[in-house]
Amino acid sequence: MGRRKTIDRDALLDMAERIVTTQGAQALTIDALAKAAGITKGGVQYSFRTKDALIDALFARFGASYDQRFRDIAGETPDPLTSVRAHVEASRRADKASEAKAASLMAALLQTPEHLASTRDWYRSRIADLDTGVEIGQRARLAFLATEGAFLLRFLGLMNIGDPEWAGIFQDIADLLLPSPDPEPGAGRTGPDGRPVA
Repeated sequence: MGRRKTIDRDALLDMAERIVTTQGAQALTIDALAKAAGITKGGVQYSFRTKDALIDALFARFGASYDQRFRDIAGETPDPLTSVRAHVEASRRADKASEAKAASLMAALLQTPEHLASTRDWYRSRIADLDTGVEIGQRARLAFLATEGAFLLRFLGLMNIGDPEWAGIFQDIADLLLPSPDPEPGAGRTGPDGRPVA
């Protein structure tokens, strides 16, 4: 009697990511994954009972990878502004292959209401504690939104952004996160008549 084939959960996740990135989110099914892995449908269901469980595992793996990059930059307990700076830097550093995969997975994840809700919560939590009543908080919010816009445009293939342009975009975003220089005394102030005050 032959030895039972072991099922490598990470290998299945790799194959699931490949299906999503090459064939689209709609192609990811338990049956398609079983065929790609050369195992039975029951073999896939042994590791992931349902397609939702498979998607949860993909999202958890992507999240763990991002969280590690984020912590490496921000530390364990960053303040809200440092969190946004770390998010921008983590996004800038990401390589094309992993981020293209992440964008494709995001498309798959957003197909179900539960995944959409958790993704919305994640995005909201990234900027929830910013003080947007002050300029630097407003700039940080804008930097976060610009980062996500650039990410989606590039990695969903909506806009060709080469590496030099990518670096330039992220330099512009990083500049948003610098405090405004203090104006020189009297600079820009006007009196009640609209004339500059010395």
